[in-house]
Amino acid sequence: MHVHPNRRRFMQSVLAAAAGIGLSPALTRPARARSKDAAAIVPTRINDHLVVFAGAGANVVAAHAADNILLIDGGLPERSEALLEAVYRETHSKHVQTLINSHWHPEQTGSNERLGKGGTKIVAHENTRRWLQYAQTEPGHDRPYGPLPAKARPTDTLVSSINLANAALEFAGEKVEYGYLLQAHTDGDLYVFFHDSNVLVAGGALSNEGWPVIDYQTGGWIGGLVDGLRSLDGLVNDKTRIVPANGPLMTRADLKAQHQMYATIFDRLGKLLRRGMGPDEALAAAPTKEFDAQWGDPKQFTTLAFRSLWGHFAPDA
Repeated sequence: MHVHPNRRRFMQSVLAAAAGIGLSPALTRPARARSKDAAAIVPTRINDHLVVFAGAGANVVAAHAADNILLIDGGLPERSEALLEAVYRETHSKHVQTLINSHWHPEQTGSNERLGKGGTKIVAHENTRRWLQYAQTEPGHDRPYGPLPAKARPTDTLVSSINLANAALEFAGEKVEYGYLLQAHTDGDLYVFFHDSNVLVAGGALSNEGWPVIDYQTGGWIGGLVDGLRSLDGLVNDKTRIVPANGPLMTRADLKAQHQMYATIFDRLGKLLRRGMGPDEALAAAPTKEFDAQWGDPKQFTTLAFRSLWGHFAPDA
């Protein structure tokens, strides 16, 4: 089991990102909108102290008690002000005590600077903290993000070892576990599990609104995504409510279906790689064909997933 990231690969990726090496222009999306007229932040209450907020770029979860808030992810930087206004209004609280970043992407860390300046404790995996020290380009975007200032970086990090892949805190009398998914969506993915509420916040490894991003430049890969979903399934039961990074709440049955789908695609892509194919040929082989009607255009996902295999199956490619 790979726990410690390869330092040489890490630094190569940092230099590549700093140099602007990323997806081809055909796979990039326009720069993120900066309009204040973007969609409203929409709260969905799970129970009396847990709320999911949509509309900030990714799902954000707030746990609240008295005057304190535990926030999981913080939306995009340009949505941070609107998000926090909605959080304070819905929870009737005014202080974010702790912010957990599920990984480094802007959709998750966009409130770090605003909250960090106010003294909020920021929790993440150590790899997330490292990536936020450098300028990175998220797959599908054409503008680098970061580096974040010191006050915006996580100060309480999970450093994995063979004996420690998770940790816990207590909030409002409830045990809140957070754990590491190894190399999945990135190499710093965390889940957060509220034990008493039986609510799992899955982070970037799980999407219910289109294909996920396999950010292979910062350590993600499709084999790790499959393993990560299997790990998440081991945490839940049939009554667990699951919050994905994007889209509506999910059930354990939904999670199992996604695990099976990505395991199937992983197997197909591995066979294509071993036949000597490249990304364009893999895309033409339509390894996602029976899933496209539900999940949409697979071009970006398939290309990223195939490239993610190189460092594991063909390290000299």
